[in-house]
Amino acid sequence: MLVVLGLLLWLTICALRPLDFCMPQYILFHKPYDVLSQFTPEDGARSLAEFDLPKGVYPAGRLDKDSEGLLLLTDDGPLIEQLLHPRNEKPKTYWALVERVPDEAALQRLRAGLRIEDYTTLPCQAQLLEPQPQIAPRDPPVRVRKSVQDVWMQIQVVEGKNRQVRKMTAAIGHPTLRLIRQSIANLELGDLRPGEWRSIERADIQWGDSMPTGEARHSAAAPALHKKTSPVVSARRPGAWFNKKK
Repeated sequence: MLVVLGLLLWLTICALRPLDFCMPQYILFHKPYDVLSQFTPEDGARSLAEFDLPKGVYPAGRLDKDSEGLLLLTDDGPLIEQLLHPRNEKPKTYWALVERVPDEAALQRLRAGLRIEDYTTLPCQAQLLEPQPQIAPRDPPVRVRKSVQDVWMQIQVVEGKNRQVRKMTAAIGHPTLRLIRQSIANLELGDLRPGEWRSIERADIQWGDSMPTGEARHSAAAPALHKKTSPVVSARRPGAWFNKKK
């Protein structure tokens, strides 16, 4: 259904716009916390409409309201079809701030696949981040318990089920406190700050056998950033204890 709607949307846009203005647009956006992955507000929640994004683009996929990070927007219906179709597995990488430190056995459970509700997750990549990244504090701040340690970990999945990463970490006893999507296939969040976006070209979007590796992923010059964000305050370092010398 989503695939059909994406194609109909693209055809409608092109039918209503002059040919010269029907060149597809591709936008990388850093979705802030507490923002819906849609342009229409609901129940007073913030939406994409406040970030001065180009007209006619729509999210290719979604991020939950309480998740942050990379969101691809486009008016390219055929691309949306490719991105949403389950047969086209695209790795998505997340940084998750979790309660307590998962041991190797817990990480291996994630990697092997977990039974969650009525399905079993596909094998994934999971590891603790070393060194722990310096991430600007969230507004509102993450709930922190002084008696409980927290740590950033990286999880890469090829599925996109509802709140899957959060359910996975909860299943191994390490609830997710904060979740940031860092990449979709070869597209990376990079230095985009919450609320910022940049335009890219269709040729920059690759996955599967055509994905570049190594330095080739970073060779293109970064386009100009478009900002609508609050100043970043000094970074808190969740999990900083993780790197202390004993």
